[in-house]
Amino acid sequence: MEVKIGVQHAPREIILESGQSAEEVESAVSEALSGTSQLLTLVDDHGRKVLVPADRLAYVELGEPTARKVGFGAL
Repeated sequence: MEVKIGVQHAPREIILESGQSAEEVESAVSEALSGTSQLLTLVDDHGRKVLVPADRLAYVELGEPTARKVGFGAL
């Protein structure tokens, strides 16, 4: 699933492909915004962690889950 994170006072957004479900990402964002956690922590498809301070979050956009393409189709 594609996740876009807007960060205050940053000219570019953070874009990552995550293997987490939409519910897991939404839960992590809710915990960060409620003050339960000081950081929004997400893991991308390559196992890298993305940490964003909760007080700097501008927005989080969740895309549709990406289906894996199989075969040798023409692009």
